[in-house]
Amino acid sequence: MKRSILLAASGLILAIQIPVVAQMSKPAGNSADNAMTRVFGTNLNFSATMEMRVKLSPSNNDISQSGKIYFAGGNSRTELDLTKMTSSHMPPHTAEQMKAVGMDQLVTITRNDTRKVYMIYPGLESYAQLTPDDAHATNNSQIETTELGKEVLDGHPCVKYKYQIQDGVKPGEALTMTAWRATDLKNYPVKIELVSTGPQGTTTTTLHFLNINTQPPVANLFNPPAGYRVYNDLKSMIQTEMMKKMSHPSLNDMPPGQPAAAMPAGHP
Repeated sequence: MKRSILLAASGLILAIQIPVVAQMSKPAGNSADNAMTRVFGTNLNFSATMEMRVKLSPSNNDISQSGKIYFAGGNSRTELDLTKMTSSHMPPHTAEQMKAVGMDQLVTITRNDTRKVYMIYPGLESYAQLTPDDAHATNNSQIETTELGKEVLDGHPCVKYKYQIQDGVKPGEALTMTAWRATDLKNYPVKIELVSTGPQGTTTTTLHFLNINTQPPVANLFNPPAGYRVYNDLKSMIQTEMMKKMSHPSLNDMPPGQPAAAMPAGHP
């Protein structure tokens, strides 16, 4: 059973490393973040269903994940059910194992106003409070923007833009982003494709937004839950909480599907 738990943790770490989660879960600071800020702005308010797909080459790993995203005044919240993640390299039964140990739900809150990121696991009643290291970042990124034309996507008339990020990129690496911005939704991006190329290969991350609601989300969604255990390091949190689970005398009899802790009040 302990080996199964470790497999579940490996699946969790894989999900955390999905590039889109990294991009949507930290305050703007580096060049890619500034490109995202240029697309989303800091005053846009919305909520949507978010479908993510990450293709890794040359490993040929194809990762898919759906979730919810909320955005208000530069702050964001993403909610992921990691049992719904699919990957061509994921071990069998990983989803069931993650659910059994309470690590199936992941909520990420980014507070751009306080420059804090909260990685929240309701099933563990714990979260990691992180401060991104952007000491060397610049808000003056050189980003070349090109209009590629007009398309209709999901019934929305869109203007398609390409963003070529010039600085903050290491030699031998390239970073480009394409966004389909809907003119009937205040230029909200209904689709984003981020392509990163380097010595290790190419990562293509695609975000597709559906069921878009332009009403401002409730403010409480961007606050971490009260009463949870707080850590300052994600790795330490996972290790500590996993050790608690592995030392539980009834772990081997634990049925899959334990209920997760309740979301904060005001959650839709």
